[in-house]
Amino acid sequence: MSVEPVLDRIDSTLSDSLDRLKAFLRIPSISTDPAFSTDCELAADWLVSDLRSMGIEAEKRPTPGHPMVVGHIDGPGPHLLFYGHYDVQPVDPLDLWDNDPFDPQVEDTPKGQVLRGRGAADDKGQLMTFVEACRAWIAEHGSLPCKITFFFEGEEESGSPSLVPFLRENADELKADVALICDTGLFDSRVPAITTMLRGMLQEEITITGPSRDLHSGMYGGAAINPIRVLSRIIAKLHDDTGRITIPAFYDGVPDIPEDILNQWDALEFDHSTFLGDVGLSELAGEAGRSALEMLWSRPTCEVNGIGGGYQGEGFKTVLPSKASAKISFRLVGQQDPLAIRENFRQMVTELVPDDCDVAFKGHGASQASVMSIDNPAFEKARVALTEEWPDEAAFIGSGGSIPVAGYFQTMLGTESMLIGFGKDDDQIHSPNEKYDVESFHKGTRSWARILAALSSN
Repeated sequence: MSVEPVLDRIDSTLSDSLDRLKAFLRIPSISTDPAFSTDCELAADWLVSDLRSMGIEAEKRPTPGHPMVVGHIDGPGPHLLFYGHYDVQPVDPLDLWDNDPFDPQVEDTPKGQVLRGRGAADDKGQLMTFVEACRAWIAEHGSLPCKITFFFEGEEESGSPSLVPFLRENADELKADVALICDTGLFDSRVPAITTMLRGMLQEEITITGPSRDLHSGMYGGAAINPIRVLSRIIAKLHDDTGRITIPAFYDGVPDIPEDILNQWDALEFDHSTFLGDVGLSELAGEAGRSALEMLWSRPTCEVNGIGGGYQGEGFKTVLPSKASAKISFRLVGQQDPLAIRENFRQMVTELVPDDCDVAFKGHGASQASVMSIDNPAFEKARVALTEEWPDEAAFIGSGGSIPVAGYFQTMLGTESMLIGFGKDDDQIHSPNEKYDVESFHKGTRSWARILAALSSN
């Protein structure tokens, strides 16, 4: 089956595709607010109806929260699992929107046409690029070149509480050769990319307690231990002078990045000066000798996200606090074990606490990084297909953030994920006036059509 007539159909039916996306965007499927639970049901129903209109066997599956949508269609090629989410973020503050967030409109801007509305980029527009590519394949050839399972979630924006139980209960049905996840974007808003590395996360809160109550610094200062000073010394010891993290065995499981991947990253010509300059900074502050992209994508971090203790109101209060606390997070890579790091971190901190102080720990989550095996030939096929559609050569990249569903697919389904999306840095996701470029929607749809053709080839 040739992809060329499919691409022609995508071009000629773009207006109809945008109209369908607008209808989808008009449903205010905000998963975090119970007032919109009926709308989440409506969004799931809309997807089921749309998939069925193409001859795809689809149904809405109940969960304790918002429903899942699962669809199946047979085909001659490999079995693909496509994941997206139909729920959206709340729209507050509403007064910062230029128009009704659930009345999507195409607007002309200096950079081209955009479709503006809540969910346009995150994730309804991205989800529909794949659906529209499948629609064009079926319209032209009567079938798809691959066997596809569609899996749409309705709780991604509210922590996915039903996702793991659903995957566990339906693992045999959802297992596939490769998973496709659309909730990512172009690199630097221009380069098509396949995200193959996602950092994991460990979050720890520590509280140092010294005296039994806050103390007058004139009466006790110098003689009594100050928990803030203890906490400051602990934080200062978490990194050495080169930026390396000093927790014992912290770097166990951190991989070396292959030379060909580092060369791809170098070819992206990422300007860290501009990147930092946009937020009023100029100097790289991580591990010495590492590039900015290495730091963001392939190296672990230890960061203090919040700190408290003593008097913090207006004016001044000369007090030695009874307690001091800090929230510390770790972004993890490769095969780092978050539970082992938690144990080693707590042991290190405990050894640094003097006899007159106690320390309490509170964990706030621990998840391992996801690293996709690009040795699978499907990854290179997809990269070449993306390159054929876009002016810049596609690259395998990492992500500084975490997308838990990719890790769940690995551990629960035994399925590697390709994370491919067409969002841009200025799409304002989670913010007022969210938008999705019409070019991203159009070329994204064409890209998926090419990827389906490439993955089905021998």
